[in-house]
This record gives sequence, structure tokens and C-alpha cells, in this order.
Amino acid sequence: MHIGLIGLGKMGNNMRERLRANGVQVTGYDHNPAVTDVPSLSELVSALPSPRIVWVMVPAGAITDSVVTDLAELLAAGDVIIDGGNSRFTDDIRHAEQVATHGIEYVDAGVSGGVWGVANGYGLMVGGGKKNIDLLMPVFDALRPEGPRDEGFVHAGEIGAGHYAKMVHNGIEYSLMQAYAEGYELLDKRDDIIKDVTGTFKAWQRGTVVRSWLLELLVRALEEDPEFADIEGYVEDSGEGRWMIEEALANAVPVPTISASIFARFVSRQPNGSPAMKAVAALRNQFGGHSVKAVD
Repeated sequence: MHIGLIGLGKMGNNMRERLRANGVQVTGYDHNPAVTDVPSLSELVSALPSPRIVWVMVPAGAITDSVVTDLAELLAAGDVIIDGGNSRFTDDIRHAEQVATHGIEYVDAGVSGGVWGVANGYGLMVGGGKKNIDLLMPVFDALRPEGPRDEGFVHAGEIGAGHYAKMVHNGIEYSLMQAYAEGYELLDKRDDIIKDVTGTFKAWQRGTVVRSWLLELLVRALEEDPEFADIEGYVEDSGEGRWMIEEALANAVPVPTISASIFARFVSRQPNGSPAMKAVAALRNQFGGHSVKAVD
């Protein structure tokens, strides 16, 4: 199979590498001439066999809107666009209707795995018609982790379902990170009792009910900088966390834990951020390569 991939940043470039390593031919396009395979979108489309499959991996919002609009004019009936960025599910529905006027198919894919996905595989949550999902399974199989398909991939539903599932995933992620971070702050505070904070977290990695990949990444961050002395406790939030709260309000679903974790990130942006928020910042940097603020 041969696909096009638009957006070769941290995630896109790694995805191109994993796809190629697993037998999928990829022609990539990016504004950065150092990483692109072709100089323009039109040449990307020309390089692909029919039906053309184009995976879009650019920031959500206006940039994705622009790319989808451009592709709608370049692709033909029967071609497929996959939005693998962090778009809002309502944008998927709008984009699908937009390209359908040209006979172009549309699939949305929530992708998790961060900078580690190139080696470990990516968790995939996709939305769209079954015919398109079946067509794209060689791509999804190349990207997902090894092992049973249903442990790293789900066809969550119709268009928008992939990004809806990813939105909820990220809300849960916020809460897990905040819980680990608050535990870190309390352990670190009681240095009269706890003499090995890093070792305590490391001991939880096997056999305990709180073990997880996020915990492993927290241990990694602590081993690199036990007091988080080189990082500010400033934490951004992606749109997905806010969208989840809006969805919860619209559907009368109580999400107090997730709401609190998002509001805690606002606290981190005030002067004298807490040690817990340093831990959250360090975790985001570990799994996603998200930028952090170094201590001056």
C-alpha cells in the first residue's frame, strides 16, 4: 500500500518511519524542505496511486481546515482523507460533509503514543464507514502495537467517533497524571519520613494496582532530575480536555476528577507553581515531547 502523509513534525515524521518499516510506502509532504519528500501538495497527490489515501497530521483547527480544503480540490471521487491530528469531532463531521461534495471519503483517527510510538506502536481510535476502515487496515496494522488488534486499535463508530474517543482518552490522561503528581508532592514534602521518592515510585511499577506506562515515565523523569530542579511547573492544556468538559456539561455527565485536573493546570500558570505541576510538566515532556519551560 502507498499513502501520502501531510505534516512531518514530531508525530508525523515518526509515523512515516514506522509505516515504512512495516511495509507501507509513504510519500510525505511538509513545509520544511529538510523533511519533505515532495515540494508541494499537488505533487504529493500526483505521486499516489488511485484510490489515493492521504493521512493529515497537522495541528487541529485552522491549519487542518486549510489542508482539507486544499485536498478537496486536488483529490478525486473515491480517494480517502484521514485526519490523524487532534481535531474536534464536530470538525470531522463538517470536513466529511465538505469533501463528500467531491465524492471523497473521510476517516478520523485518534492517535496516542507520543514520541515513543515509532518503537512501541500507536494506540488508534478510528471513525468512519466500514468499507473505508477495511481498506485502510494495512495502514492501521502497520502503526498499531504488536499483539492482538483489539488491544491497540478500535473502530469506535461512524465519522467523528475516533476523535471523540481520543478526547475522552485525553481527559482520563489528565486525571492520571494529576494523581501521580499530587502523590509525588506529598512524598517529597515528607523528607523526614520518605528518604527515597524515586525508589518509592519505581517500586510501584510491578505488582501494584497503580502500575502503568505513565508511572514508568514518571520514574524515568525522576531518575533524570529527582527534584525537577531544571523545569518550571507550567503546564499547557490541549483543546481536548476543554472539549470533554463541554461535552460532559452538554450531556449531564459528572466528571469532577477530570475537571479538577484541568483547572489544576491553570494554577500552574500562576507565579510560584507547585512541585506537583512540575511533575505534570515533566510527564508531558516524557511521553509526548511537549515543550517545557526551563528554570532561568
